[in-house]
Amino acid sequence: MAEYQRIEYRIGPDGQIVETVMDGLGSGCLAATQAMEQALGEVEQRQFKPEYEAGAEVETTTLPAIASQSISPS
Repeated sequence: MAEYQRIEYRIGPDGQIVETVMDGLGSGCLAATQAMEQALGEVEQRQFKPEYEAGAEVETTTLPAIASQSISPS
């Protein structure tokens, strides 16, 4: 059965994406984010927070900046 995981994506003004996994356990965080990371590009940095050692993994990943688009209202 699938496990609930919350994943937060923050996109900075420079296009850099920070991905944070909350409510995940063990390597399930890596599996949950794998497809998105492959679609966005190479992971520049991966950091496991202290909760990882306690069994509740919280992963923060920084992805490279992506091309930004500006959309003007019609």
